[in-house]
Amino acid sequence: MIRVIHTGDKIFEETFFQIKRRGKLFNQELWAIVQGIVEDVVKRGDEALFAYTEKFDGVSLNAQTVEASSREIEAALGRVSKEDLRALKLAAERIEKFHLKQETPDLMTSEEGIELGQRVLPLERVGIYAPGGSAVYPSTVLMAAIPARIAGVEEMVLVTPCKSGELNPLIAAAAGLGGVARIFKIGGAQAIAALAYGTKSVPAVDKIVGPGNAYVAAAKKMVYGQVAIDMIAGPSEVLVIADGTAVAAHAAADLLAQAEHDVMASAVLLTPLEALARQVAGEVEKQLPELSRRAVAKQSIEDFGALIVTRDMEEAIAIANRFAPEHLELMVADFVGVLKKVRNAGAAFQGGSTPETLGDYLAGPNHILPTGGTARFSSPLGVYDFVKRTNVLCFSREALQKYGAAAAHLAGMEGFDAHARSVTIRMKGKTS
Repeated sequence: MIRVIHTGDKIFEETFFQIKRRGKLFNQELWAIVQGIVEDVVKRGDEALFAYTEKFDGVSLNAQTVEASSREIEAALGRVSKEDLRALKLAAERIEKFHLKQETPDLMTSEEGIELGQRVLPLERVGIYAPGGSAVYPSTVLMAAIPARIAGVEEMVLVTPCKSGELNPLIAAAAGLGGVARIFKIGGAQAIAALAYGTKSVPAVDKIVGPGNAYVAAAKKMVYGQVAIDMIAGPSEVLVIADGTAVAAHAAADLLAQAEHDVMASAVLLTPLEALARQVAGEVEKQLPELSRRAVAKQSIEDFGALIVTRDMEEAIAIANRFAPEHLELMVADFVGVLKKVRNAGAAFQGGSTPETLGDYLAGPNHILPTGGTARFSSPLGVYDFVKRTNVLCFSREALQKYGAAAAHLAGMEGFDAHARSVTIRMKGKTS
């Protein structure tokens, strides 16, 4: 079952890197397949897009059927239960309430005849990827679309594979609540390529957001530069730091909640108390058989799960910062004090009453988070991801006279005579 190890054990570092680097190995065969798909879509457009959709999803599409019609969307919405719609609306309201606080105004300053600033402008068109295979995530559609709408994005288009030939009703409902304008029934690397480069049927976008499988992640990485992307999403993960106040059953439930995502998911607990680690191990074994996705959770827990006994709480925090987890749960009495020492985490959940599941669905902050240690340098998705900034500069003639000579000198230092002349010619006044 789940391993219990000590940081002093010889296998600790090996186990740590096995978990941390899961899914990081470069798969040359996968990369070659994705490269071929992307290049083919760039070359043949719709023809290639529809061929790959039929090959991988078993759905035959054409220019008239690739985009979901209003009738299809209405039919899908008609299959959403009142209870499901009510829950999605509550989630949408809370996500919007939080993200409204992220709006950033233009910046302007003025001094000595110099006006400097930045214009904050929304992206024109954004593409959202919504998985549609074995797992469907309407919550992720809300997390991607609502911040984009708040930022002022003019048009959002969503792509989602429809292997049954029909639009998933929950995806359609979330798209409507998020303000998505158009839905395309395509997925995989071919959908990413279509969004990045555009085809006759699918418009090119400025940015692609949303998680997908390994092929989608590779395609996003491949098209980066042609378009912006949110991040390269890897397998999901949770890391729990626990002290004597933690309830073993709660900690085990949270580890299993992460493990049921997929077999590559990681669930780790750090504690200075070996007795607690053993209790959690017992609870994992007790709760696992009750899960509908127990086979997936079991493999995830066995391959990438661990209960790590540390020397003290300081070592637990240090290891957590090395791990830089997507989700960090602080099941400790002094969660405020511990949080102050945390540098690397996508999201931190404080206290025994805040399971990570709340953040997944309706707490408000975004659940599209950096994975695989990228929380060292990346942030959760937010309104700020859907805007760009344009610097604005305006010097009066007096300000030019004051600072022009220094600017010309700096240009000369770098060997750019024309740069220097563009300043000095103005300082001398007009010449015919």
